[in-house]
Amino acid sequence: MDFLLNIFEEIKWEPIIATSIRVIFILIVVFLIKNLVRAALEKFEDRLVQRGKITGEPPSEIQKRYETLIRLLRQGVFIALWFIAGLVLLRELRFEIAPILAGAGIVGLAVGFGAQNLVRDVISGFFIIMEDQIRVGDVAVINGTGGLVEKVNFRTIVLRDLTGTVHIFPNGTINTLSNVTNNWSAYVFDLGIAYKEDTDKVVDIIHTVGKDLKEDEYFGRLMIENLEVFGVDKFADSAVMIRGRIKTKPIKQWEVGREFLRRIKKAFDKDGIEIPFPHRSIYFKESDKPLDLKLIEQVAPGHKSSSL
Repeated sequence: MDFLLNIFEEIKWEPIIATSIRVIFILIVVFLIKNLVRAALEKFEDRLVQRGKITGEPPSEIQKRYETLIRLLRQGVFIALWFIAGLVLLRELRFEIAPILAGAGIVGLAVGFGAQNLVRDVISGFFIIMEDQIRVGDVAVINGTGGLVEKVNFRTIVLRDLTGTVHIFPNGTINTLSNVTNNWSAYVFDLGIAYKEDTDKVVDIIHTVGKDLKEDEYFGRLMIENLEVFGVDKFADSAVMIRGRIKTKPIKQWEVGREFLRRIKKAFDKDGIEIPFPHRSIYFKESDKPLDLKLIEQVAPGHKSSSL
């Protein structure tokens, strides 16, 4: 017992108490900063969600996208905060942190060289999601490949084309990204009519078909505006091309466009409007006549028959 009492008497309690107070103060400051950061990020998320609702974006998509972004920011800030706090605590406990910093720098450099593509993909994915360039359910063309967006991750974007093939693109390798269904879509049509047709009459027929389509109970809900006819676009080899556009809700342009073409075909047939198609004329030389045609010519009236 005397041995233990001597040990306690030899301990210098003042530095220990002072260090403990500083450690507790550092931990309190860390927790306060952590709560402030969490509150600021939650407020920032609410502002982003409200801004997204003003633009008419579906609330579920808004919430999902910004929750992902805020979670990533929160994790990054908290990791950096605890790393700094850990170094400060080690210094208060009289540990030499210079070798730790040097070792961390070497490890960070090695990881940076080995995972530079991963870091590039994650940073690119962050900005893709933050700027709302693309979302799940969109139809997009990425690096020349088109398809339906099935997943938008921080590292990759997943597309599925019409054949069912899944294409995976690392975000850092995306050079061109075209979103076909962002906010609204459009079906652009080029109708070819014969040169003999009256273009004004044809435009009136197209407007009539577009008006009937807009008044349809089902297809009218898919159209954002009335059908637009831009007019005569060009003179092709065998047809006069008339161009127009139908603005629709996202990803509905092909459904509306197919119905429009079906109705246009019936309207053109009803009014006798010719839709031209390529013609090919075949000519035979005299020597190329088939044998049966030559025999017919020989026995035809007025033809000099050879004696048998």
